[in-house]
Amino acid sequence: METRWRRGRISYERPRIMGILNVTPDSFSDGGLHTRDALEHAFRMIDEGADIIDIGGESTRPGFTPVSAAEEIGRILPVLRDLVGSTGVPISVDTMKPEVAEAAIGAGADIINDVYGLRAEGMAQLIASSGVATVIMHMHGDPGTLHSETMEGDAVSGIIEFLRGRRAAALDAGIREDRIIMDPGVGFGKSHSQNAEIVESAGKFSLGHPVLVGASRKRFLKIQLPGMSADEATAEMSLRAVRAGADMVRVHDVGATRRALEEYLSQSARCKDGDQ
Repeated sequence: METRWRRGRISYERPRIMGILNVTPDSFSDGGLHTRDALEHAFRMIDEGADIIDIGGESTRPGFTPVSAAEEIGRILPVLRDLVGSTGVPISVDTMKPEVAEAAIGAGADIINDVYGLRAEGMAQLIASSGVATVIMHMHGDPGTLHSETMEGDAVSGIIEFLRGRRAAALDAGIREDRIIMDPGVGFGKSHSQNAEIVESAGKFSLGHPVLVGASRKRFLKIQLPGMSADEATAEMSLRAVRAGADMVRVHDVGATRRALEEYLSQSARCKDGDQ
C-alpha cells in the first residue's frame, strides 16, 4: 500500500508519523508560532523523524472562532512556501476550505488534510484536478456542532458508513484511489469512550486505503491514561492505534512517538526471530 501525489509517494512498510505544525494563535496546545519559529519547529520535527509535516491555519479546538479564508491563507502560505523550497518531506495543509486548499496547492502543498471530509462544494473536484493526495476525515455534524454534540449508537459502524460514502464521492469526482487516506476523526464529535474504541478499531476504517489516527494531546487521553503527561499518553495511544492497524499517526511530539514506535517494532522483530 502506498500514497502518491504530484511530487512523490510514501509507502507503509513501517508506521508513518505526521508532525503537527499549527500557525494559529488559538490552538489548544501549541498555537502562536510565527513564521521563523514555525519553520524551526518543522525542521526539528523532521530531524526527530516526521515523515510528513501538516500545517494548520485554523484551530478546531473547543470554543474555536472560525477565520476567513483570506486570514487562513495569510497564516499558512509564508511557512508553506519556505518549507516546500527547503525540504523533500511532503507537506500537508489542514483545511476544510476549498479557497485555502487551492492557494496551498498553488504554493506546493502535497496533501490536503480535510477535517470536513470533502463535503465543501468543489473540494473533491479541486483535489482530483490538482493531483494532490487527501486525508478524508470523519467529523460528526459540522464545525458549529462538533464539540457540543456526540455520536449516538455504534460509532465505529457510523464512521465506516460515512467514510465509505465520502470515498465513493471522491472517486466519482476523479480522485485516484492511491491518493486517499482515511481518518476516523478522533475527538471530532465523539465521547471519551468512543474515542478510545476508535483507536482500538483503527484498521477497520481502511476501506482499502491507509488509515491515519490523530489522538495527540486530546482531552480523552486524561481519562484513558491518567497519570501520564499529554505527550506520553499521545505516544501510548498512537502505539495502540498502530497495533490496531493504523498506518500513520498525527502528533505534536514527534520524538516521543517515534521512540515508542521503534521500541514496538524492535520487540515485534525479536518475537518473529524467536518464533523461527
